[in-house]
Amino acid sequence: MAFGWIDEQAQRRRRAGLVRTLRPRPAASPLLDLASNDYLGLARHPEITEGAARAARTWGGGSTGSRLVTGTTELHTELERELADFCGFEAALVFSSGYAANLAAVTALAPHGSLIVSDAGNHASLIDGCRLARGTTQVVAHAEPGAVRKALSTHEGTAIAVSDTVFSVDGDAAPLTALAEACREHGAGLVVDDAHGLGVLGDGGRGAPYAAGLAGADDVVATVTLSKSLGSQGGAVLGPARVVDHLVNAARTFIFDTGLAPAAAGAALSALRLLRREPERAARARAVAGELHARLTGAGLEAVRPDAAVVSVRAPSAEDAVNWAAECRAAGLAVGCFRPPSVPDGISRLRLTARADLTGQQIARAVRLIGETRP
Repeated sequence: MAFGWIDEQAQRRRRAGLVRTLRPRPAASPLLDLASNDYLGLARHPEITEGAARAARTWGGGSTGSRLVTGTTELHTELERELADFCGFEAALVFSSGYAANLAAVTALAPHGSLIVSDAGNHASLIDGCRLARGTTQVVAHAEPGAVRKALSTHEGTAIAVSDTVFSVDGDAAPLTALAEACREHGAGLVVDDAHGLGVLGDGGRGAPYAAGLAGADDVVATVTLSKSLGSQGGAVLGPARVVDHLVNAARTFIFDTGLAPAAAGAALSALRLLRREPERAARARAVAGELHARLTGAGLEAVRPDAAVVSVRAPSAEDAVNWAAECRAAGLAVGCFRPPSVPDGISRLRLTARADLTGQQIARAVRLIGETRP
C-alpha cells in the first residue's frame, strides 16, 4: 500500500511519546507567553503592525514573483540597506525565511571540493544546508574552536566553518572570536546564524558578530531572521558585497523562491527603526533572561545560564517534558518543549523566551507556575 510505512513510523512516535501536533492560537490568548521568539515584544506593537499594513496597501498582498523577476520592491532594497548598516555589514540580501537564508549561504559558499565544518549543535536549517551543499561536511564537537581548527587542518582548498551564534536549544553562545581565529589560520570563511542574537546581543541589539568585532570583516558572513526580535517574517544574509552578489547569481533559494511579502518587509523595517530609537530593549531582554534564570535556580530547578534571551530548564524525560509543558499551559503559561530528535544530546527541556516586555510580576508568576507543575 502506498505510504503504508507512514503508519509504522506514527506508531513508533506514539510509543516514544514524540507525537507533534498543531495547536492553533486565537488572536487574543489568555496565556502568559514564554514560548514564542518575540524577544523584544514587537510582533503586536502598533508601529510594526502599521508598517505591515502600510506596505500591503502600497505594494499589495504578495511580492508577485521571485526577487529577480518582479519580487523586489523599493521596500526590499530599503530594508536591505538599513539592515546591513545597523548590523555593521557591507551588504544584505533578504529572503522569504531565515531557513531559506541559511540554505542559500551554506550551499552557495561550499562548492564541490570544499569542506564545511559544522558545529554539532547547529540549527536544522544549517544542517540541511550542509546536506544540500556539494562540499564535504565534517561535524565537530559543540562550541569547540580547537575541533574546528583540527578539522580545517586536514583540508587543502576552499573551506567554511558554520555555527549558530546563539544556540536555540540551551541559549548558549558560540565562541565567535576563537572560531574566527581558527578559520583565519587556515584561510577559511566563517558563516554564522545570528537568528537568536539580532536584537538581543551587541550594542543596541546589533547582533553577536557586531559584539565580537566581526561585523564587516571580509571573511565573515552572517544570516539573520526577521521573525524573532523584529517581530515579522523572513530572513537575510549579511556580508561583503561580493558575497551578496554571488548569492544573487548562485543561491537557489533566492533565485527560484517567491520574494518576501511586502507586509513582512514593512513590518521588519519598522521594527528595525524602532530598535534604533529604543536600543534599551536589547538590554531589557537580557536582564529578563538573567532574572528568570536566577529565580528558577533559586527554586531548585536545573536551568542553563542564558547568554542571550533563551532559558532552558531540564526535564527528567521526554514524556515528563511534554506533560510538564501541558501542565503549565493548563495553569495559564505557554512554554516551549524540546525533546528528541530536536535536541542532539537527547536531553528534554522546557524552553523559555525572555521577552523585553515582561514585567517583574509576570516573571515571578511564570517561575511559580513552572515550579508548581514540575514532574
